[in-house]
Amino acid sequence: MASYTMVLLSLFISCFSILLLSLALSSVLLVSVTTTAGNFHQHININWGEEKAQILDRGQLVTLTLDQYSGSGFQSKDEYLFGRADMQLKLVPGDSAGTVTAFYLSSLGPGHDEIDFEFLGNVSGEPYIVHTNIYTDGHAGREQQFYLWFDPRQDFHTYSIIWNPQRVIFLVDEFPVRVYTNYESLGVPYPSRKPMRLYSSIWNGDSWATQSGKVKIDWTKAPFTASYRNLKIDACVWESTSSTCDSESESTNSSPSKTWMNQQLDEGGKMNLQWVQKNYMVYNYCTDYEFIHGVPLECNL
Repeated sequence: MASYTMVLLSLFISCFSILLLSLALSSVLLVSVTTTAGNFHQHININWGEEKAQILDRGQLVTLTLDQYSGSGFQSKDEYLFGRADMQLKLVPGDSAGTVTAFYLSSLGPGHDEIDFEFLGNVSGEPYIVHTNIYTDGHAGREQQFYLWFDPRQDFHTYSIIWNPQRVIFLVDEFPVRVYTNYESLGVPYPSRKPMRLYSSIWNGDSWATQSGKVKIDWTKAPFTASYRNLKIDACVWESTSSTCDSESESTNSSPSKTWMNQQLDEGGKMNLQWVQKNYMVYNYCTDYEFIHGVPLECNL
């Protein structure tokens, strides 16, 4: 009986060891996914404003400041070709008229691509405007603007950009506010070929930001400071001529960390998008006939 018990115990230990090894290998596969989170020191460089851009709290918080001499900003150390970027922002409090706080993706060089979240400040008591835009080959003109259903100056909220080969999705606290679909096959430009870095900045936009430039920055209220935390990037890193996703196996690409690669709105997401656009959209380039001189092709697709 003792010998039989020892055999059972040995089998149990072997099975348990195999289970632990499987879990360890699974963890290794998940770690291999290109995901960055948390510590700003590891993942960004201050590229503008020097002392006006501060990385604080052991890399967990960034503050960007604008005064009458300069704005400030940072950029990701890596370039990406498709991915998901999430950032929590708390916008400039009080009178922020004329200021622009930005969170966006952009390529370099002439004919650049860009995917924008820009937050247009306002006088005290008036709401911020969330300005979204898509650049392709250096051409913009695809603006949609929204009010928010909360005061973005009072606390941190999460703003997300999902960029995959099929579509760009803009999210605010996981609510979709805009979807831009890839209709390249029908002749509509789409940012699909140029790697981009992640950027954030605060700058003087009083030539257009508040009431089309009618309200200027009140520099007696300076300095103006926006705060950033909880940066998360799950993306394909661009390395010279290809991205890390090109060399990853199908099993890795289908892992939970790559759900953004084919992400689209489900029925609940579509309902939320309709709710946001019905109640909070304040400008849509597809209906601005005077500005665009006709309806762009993608607006009817």
